[in-house]
Amino acid sequence: MDSDVNTSDKQPVEQGLILPLSEETINEGKAKILKASSKTVFYNPVQEFNRDLSILVLSIHAQDHFKQKRVQKQKELKRNASISETEESTTSVDEPELELKAGEVYEDGMVILEALAATGLRSIRYAKEVPGVKRIVANDLSPSAVESLKANIAFNGVDHLVAPSHNDASMVMYQNRPPAPRFDVVDLDPYGCPSHFLDGAVQSVSNQGLLMVTCTDMAVLAGNSPETCYSKYGAISLRSKCCHEMAIRIALQCIESHANRYGRYITPLLSISADFYIRMFVRVNSSPSQCKRSISKLSLVYQCVGCETLTLQPLGEYKRINPNNPNQMKTILPHVPSVPENCPHCDMRYHVGGPIWNAPIHDKAFVTRLLDALSEEQSVGKFGTCKRLEGMLSVIEEELVDVPLYYQLDRMSSLMGVSTMPTVTFSSAILNAGYRLSQSHCKPSCFKTDAPQHFVWDTLRAWNKDKPATEKQLKEGSLSSKLLSKPLKSTVDFTMHPDANPDSKLRRKCRYQLNPLKFWGPGIRSIAK
Repeated sequence: MDSDVNTSDKQPVEQGLILPLSEETINEGKAKILKASSKTVFYNPVQEFNRDLSILVLSIHAQDHFKQKRVQKQKELKRNASISETEESTTSVDEPELELKAGEVYEDGMVILEALAATGLRSIRYAKEVPGVKRIVANDLSPSAVESLKANIAFNGVDHLVAPSHNDASMVMYQNRPPAPRFDVVDLDPYGCPSHFLDGAVQSVSNQGLLMVTCTDMAVLAGNSPETCYSKYGAISLRSKCCHEMAIRIALQCIESHANRYGRYITPLLSISADFYIRMFVRVNSSPSQCKRSISKLSLVYQCVGCETLTLQPLGEYKRINPNNPNQMKTILPHVPSVPENCPHCDMRYHVGGPIWNAPIHDKAFVTRLLDALSEEQSVGKFGTCKRLEGMLSVIEEELVDVPLYYQLDRMSSLMGVSTMPTVTFSSAILNAGYRLSQSHCKPSCFKTDAPQHFVWDTLRAWNKDKPATEKQLKEGSLSSKLLSKPLKSTVDFTMHPDANPDSKLRRKCRYQLNPLKFWGPGIRSIAK
């Protein structure tokens, strides 16, 4: 059952019943959901950001979908007409983008499956706000939810686009594997863990199709229950300050492992941690040769139990063996371990977690297109969470894509026993040394950098000279004394760097969301059967 809107048993709505919209409907975007269609409706306004982001991503994906269809049609015409290679090379597919409109049926449009639709709020918004759609299948296993679906579809006048379905979500996806036509988009937004839906999902998405997945079981993914995380996602989670990004990377490796079983692989377009959930948008393609490279996209994570230093150990490497032939590649197993028995910074031991996804979790070009779409005149005011969308996407655009995981500055300062320096001062020290640095969209005061860990600790040691730790913190045998006793080997320059403040901060974007409600969270599971 969708975590956005939960329903229980329902009484049919009388035909032609006129209801005051302010009192008898839930309004979001262009959709209106009847409260009278269910005895109880759980609606979480916090999830509006999730739905707004999904609509924005689908609007951009629609353009890519039509371009792909155009290329396929031209290739078929060339084959049928037996066009020569010379004539073929002069044919161009770089036509202007189509002016797609929302609410209209397109024969070559996207076929979308919302596998867990509940009252259909998300599907109805897709029908009214996403351009270039052919059909939307809104499925749910609950009979009362399906009745609610039908009432809301009729009330919103989207019968021509949204088709209700009463079936098991996995069965719907298994029935749309080849040779049956696949879905162009599959949306999974369950209550909790989506792993038992992933096997059907990765098979039922078309080539270059879009798979959208939400996980709300953050306690499991964030390290509170590593044994449960392994049983559900096939990876061990660690209790760490970077648990939000690690949750994303655990979920991505789980999706990739399901796809690899069928000769398929994923390409993440956008992966976010927001509020109480993570949301991932990935493209799915078929290529057994590309599946072999998945081993180089996965890593184990060593975390020091003392200073919490993180070290990634790739499961394999994929290297070119012939510089003149890019297709001649070879898998190389790495030498292990990548860490000594004891941490070189504090002499403590390690915990090991993973495997996690170590490749990029965002496509920077795709994120830029999302921001461009938000800035267009017709998009201004379209989304209720527009400012937050723009702020988070701006931070994501600035993130280092080749640096997995992040550190929290105040946590590292606490471990070393020094006062927390201003973020801009710390950023300047890293940038002045010639290294790269960015913030993370997951949480404020977190940073990603390609600087070696010893330089990060040296930066804090250099800061300690001006703001020395107390005698209590320097007690013999304490973690702080171990970290501060190491000699300073690097030259640290705290001079203000011109790039220390990111552009998103200078432009005062709404980069991080505060808890908006008193009892804020995912809500309770629906009891509808």
